[in-house]
Amino acid sequence: MSIKLSQKQIGQRIAGLRKAKGLSQEDLAKGIKISRSSLAQIELGNRNVNIPELQNLSVVLGFSLDDFVSEDFCIRQKMESNSDIKAQLHEERISVPTLQINKFKNVLLYILERCAGKPNVGETVLYKLLYFSDFNYYEIYEEHLTGAIYRKLPYGPVPLKLDTIIDQMLANSLIQRVKTEYHRFPQTRYLPLDKADLTQLKASEKEVIDQVIEQMSDWSASAISNYSHNDMPWLASKEGEKIDYELAFYREPPFSVRNYGDEMEEQ
Repeated sequence: MSIKLSQKQIGQRIAGLRKAKGLSQEDLAKGIKISRSSLAQIELGNRNVNIPELQNLSVVLGFSLDDFVSEDFCIRQKMESNSDIKAQLHEERISVPTLQINKFKNVLLYILERCAGKPNVGETVLYKLLYFSDFNYYEIYEEHLTGAIYRKLPYGPVPLKLDTIIDQMLANSLIQRVKTEYHRFPQTRYLPLDKADLTQLKASEKEVIDQVIEQMSDWSASAISNYSHNDMPWLASKEGEKIDYELAFYREPPFSVRNYGDEMEEQ
């Protein structure tokens, strides 16, 4: 007997069939000609599957549509917990970030040009603006912006090698470090002494950075930290470990910045 399936049930069944076949999300996405991030959203139940896509899935995964929608359809595995997602992603990683130091410096300078005059933008806010710029860009374009690797630390995601980069920029008189107080708490701020080389940034990269700045640069350190701690890449990572960029595809509103519905309509 067939039943009407919810998006989440469809996603769970597709994920179960994919794993039973031993396929990665990248393999299956290529087989049915959609992006890997769109498949991740389907498996989470955040994106509809149209009829042509379901037919392609039936061919690649080897199931009949009648069986798929039947009440007694059996899947081998339930939807993953956060820790299960991360274990799976180690097997499915498709893009390893490589730090582009010059790009990172120019992104940092650009953010400071626009935000250093705001009294709330100390180290905590600055690091979160960098994090969301990098991860939002990756979710939308499936490419790395700066290639910075972020680690989950108690106060939020922090780029690796940041101290070394900051020291280089201080030594080259690109930025200035200032110790101040904000609401009676000590604060470390950075002021730009040079302009960012915008030729190093693509229009799409600048657009994503501008969106992050517009949304979050007026937030307090506490507000932006709390927000980052509810983002899936942070939630699914262990304390002290590197944060996997692939986890951006498991975001849900309000954190997700990619319109997966538009992708479905275009296909």
